[in-house]
Amino acid sequence: MTRVLSPVAGRVVGLAGVPDPVFAQAMVGPGTAVDPRRAPGRAIAPVSGRIVKLHPHAYVVVDAEGHGVLVHLGIDTVKLKGAGFELLAAEGDEVAAGDPVVGWNPAEIESGGRSPICAVVALDAGDGALTDVLESGEVGAGDELFTWD
Repeated sequence: MTRVLSPVAGRVVGLAGVPDPVFAQAMVGPGTAVDPRRAPGRAIAPVSGRIVKLHPHAYVVVDAEGHGVLVHLGIDTVKLKGAGFELLAAEGDEVAAGDPVVGWNPAEIESGGRSPICAVVALDAGDGALTDVLESGEVGAGDELFTWD
């Protein structure tokens, strides 16, 4: 079983709260989303494992059980081409849950007209694989968002 942690502090809004149909309709996979606090901060690894994909606006960490968790920082943030993001790790790095991966400022993303909401998605998770999925409430970075069996 994999405990998936929140990469950022903020308010849980669920995937339905993401202003992007690909995430909102769980086409990428099941999970949840967090509307981050509007302050400069660091997005952390949601699980312990290897960073298999790392872009300034998104990253995937795969744990020892082969569970890949996607963290997507904001919506349409790929168009920023890395502006406003700072990589704190490298693709291929082994990380512990809670290690910083990307530095960013959600307020800056929002001031540019984009949503800073962070989707946290269990890639290739089957139906019913996730339990105790948070859909609302306040979380701190490192708080559990869901478990993956």
